[in-house]
Amino acid sequence: MARHNNPAEAMAYISAATRLEPDLTAAHFDRANILLQLEKAGEAEQAYRKVIADSPQYAPAHFNLGVALCQLDRISEGFAAFTHAAQIRYSSGTGTSHPQKPHKIRHDKEQHDHLAAVHAASDGPAMDDVLLLAKAPRLPSEAINPANARNVSREWAQSTPQVVVIDDFLTPPALTSLREFCWNSTIWRRAYDDGYLGAMPEFGFSPPLLAQIAEELRDTYPDIFQDHPLKYFWAFKYDSRLTGIRVHADHAAVNVNFWITPDDANLDPKRGGLVVWDAKAPLDWALGKYNGDEKATRAFLASSGANAVRVPYRANRAVIFDSSLFHETDAIHFKEGYLNRRINVTLLYGTRKG
Repeated sequence: MARHNNPAEAMAYISAATRLEPDLTAAHFDRANILLQLEKAGEAEQAYRKVIADSPQYAPAHFNLGVALCQLDRISEGFAAFTHAAQIRYSSGTGTSHPQKPHKIRHDKEQHDHLAAVHAASDGPAMDDVLLLAKAPRLPSEAINPANARNVSREWAQSTPQVVVIDDFLTPPALTSLREFCWNSTIWRRAYDDGYLGAMPEFGFSPPLLAQIAEELRDTYPDIFQDHPLKYFWAFKYDSRLTGIRVHADHAAVNVNFWITPDDANLDPKRGGLVVWDAKAPLDWALGKYNGDEKATRAFLASSGANAVRVPYRANRAVIFDSSLFHETDAIHFKEGYLNRRINVTLLYGTRKG
């Protein structure tokens, strides 16, 4: 979603345009985007619904409607909008062009073979022109394991910096269902130079089960998440021949990172997880610096005497921490093979202070 340097001024021009030409879809969409930028999510919702009423197949309006609904804490509705946007996007063939890096080609071949076996077909689906979404419905019981709630909330309140590690994070049915969704859905569409692939809500990574998890996090750990809305989320899948995410901080209040690949895939039980420093991104740093300038970040960590905490990989382990803390993927040494690829899920809540 494009951001405007002066939203109020832009809104004046766009409002005038929509009065002159009420059927101008682009202007109504821009108006909705500005309302969302101004944190007027309720008004933005209505504006996006007008765009959709006029142009039902306009995928960006469905996606941004999902963003507005999540800001309004209507997460299940928001995820349904994300999924609908992805279905439109990939059924029309307009969202299928992504750079074909060698590690993505290697992954897609593995995924093709896996899906062909799952569907008992001689020829599996083509990865770039078919959107397959496995079923991952809401569960009739908990998705988040409630047994951790009291200890985790106490640890969060007492920890400096605020970092907590939770084992047995999801209930067994939730872990199994989410794992199978990630294995059996063609959602891994963005390739990053360091060797990992991204599954974003705009690619269909928005099953009802994940909405349930996002909602239950707030309910299970109210002292941690307070009134922070769900801001964004994704999953990353890694290639053990390459590296992971470089050191950075996120533009959010609370970061949830959890892992779902079975433990027997990890060849080094002491590594493979997350490294978190006890240093926050300076408040005067812009997003592009603390989220993208590794050289400046390394220099800052060295000069400030920051200490790193290494959290080893474990299946169904979550790390919840202040999103302003610098962090990076630890060294990865997993077995070869499609089902052995390391998968982590990240959810961001709230906005970074400052």
